[in-house]
Amino acid sequence: MSKHRILIIEDDADIVLILRLKLESEGYEAHHAGNAKQGWEKIITGEFNGVLLDHNLPDRKGVELLEQIAHAYPDLPVIFMTAFSSVPLAVKAMRVGAYDYLTKPFNLDEVQIVLRKAMEMKSLRSEVNQIRQQNRETFNFSKIIGRGGRMSELLEMCRTVAESEASSILITGESGTGKNLIAQAIHYNSRRANWPFMTITCTALPEQLLESELFGHEKGAFTDAKERKRGLFEMGNGGTIFLDEIGDLPMQLQAKLLGVLESRSFRRVGSLQDLAIDARFIAATNQHLQERIREKAFRGDLYYRLNVIQLEVPALRDRREDIPELVRYYQTYFNKNRRHPIDTMCEAAMDALIKYDWPGNVRELRNVIERAMILCKGDELTLVDLPRDVVSHIPGHSCLSGFTLPADGIDLEAVEKDFLRQALERTDGNQTKAAQLLGLSRDKMRYRVKQL
Repeated sequence: MSKHRILIIEDDADIVLILRLKLESEGYEAHHAGNAKQGWEKIITGEFNGVLLDHNLPDRKGVELLEQIAHAYPDLPVIFMTAFSSVPLAVKAMRVGAYDYLTKPFNLDEVQIVLRKAMEMKSLRSEVNQIRQQNRETFNFSKIIGRGGRMSELLEMCRTVAESEASSILITGESGTGKNLIAQAIHYNSRRANWPFMTITCTALPEQLLESELFGHEKGAFTDAKERKRGLFEMGNGGTIFLDEIGDLPMQLQAKLLGVLESRSFRRVGSLQDLAIDARFIAATNQHLQERIREKAFRGDLYYRLNVIQLEVPALRDRREDIPELVRYYQTYFNKNRRHPIDTMCEAAMDALIKYDWPGNVRELRNVIERAMILCKGDELTLVDLPRDVVSHIPGHSCLSGFTLPADGIDLEAVEKDFLRQALERTDGNQTKAAQLLGLSRDKMRYRVKQL
């Protein structure tokens, strides 16, 4: 592990010597600049993890250099050093962007403690930035598979919505279509990307706990409220709050959610103080909310308040042209954990996937590919590896025991001979691979070929 590089910008040689000895004894790599000009030049040419900056420099005031550093390198922690009598100046430095300040004469142990905390903060900030960047790449619209007409139209609309100031979005679609993915893509391609994305599944918590989880509570608000608790709305402030399965939100909380959307404020349970909230609300449902309204199970006013922008995610059966690309994506994904990758799928198996109706949508397709790759004994996914439900619609196909005997019967020997021929053609005459396709041992395969 490389040492943390610390730059000391100080013109007092004695202080520099003391600081260098202390830092190097603690495992840091210490560098020095005697004035603001040298310090700035070293900052822009070197990669430093932290800066110890004195205020009284011969060519410029330290607080001026601090402002320049904070503007150009906001993630570089700067510890401001000043005389004890200049505490108001140190406070100003904190407002300008200093991580912390030290007053002279300072205790060397205090220097070490402040510096260690600054390095921990920088490391944490670096990890957060890395996660944010990964999320931006993962949820980039270009990474979402959908080249067909309906999906390409949806993604184009999502891009527009993400860049807009739309405060309420409703995503509809069957279960498993990828509503959560669309919500996250909107968030990570918006100006709110550096703020939290809070997922709230409206069916995941008991009704009596849901209000406290959403809004938080004050100490003593109810029997078990021993401490003040921030709710999910408060923690998601500035970012995006994703309300999944909104159609199942209890009626009492629907009224309170409507109040939040209209006033852009809320109260913790047991509090009299309103807290402002600046967040984008995205709700998702696989239910027909207008039917729920007619059943008096969902508030009409909340529906119209959420439905500022409606995005309908198409079912997989309505975007069959995307299935081959989705299959390749999941094969690549599951190959990461396989010793022997399976990169291909036979034409018949792909055709079966395209023709299947997918009641579970993309989620079901993912599970089918994962199962097939676990069970596959060859180098290619075939019909044999697919579940019976997926291939049962193929006329005359035998999937384990799923073959339907025609009303006028069949010539069993002819069927067996035809399957043997197909297996050998598909494997270029390789009897071992052909046997795997038919669920036979190599010896049984040889015997049947010889007999027929």
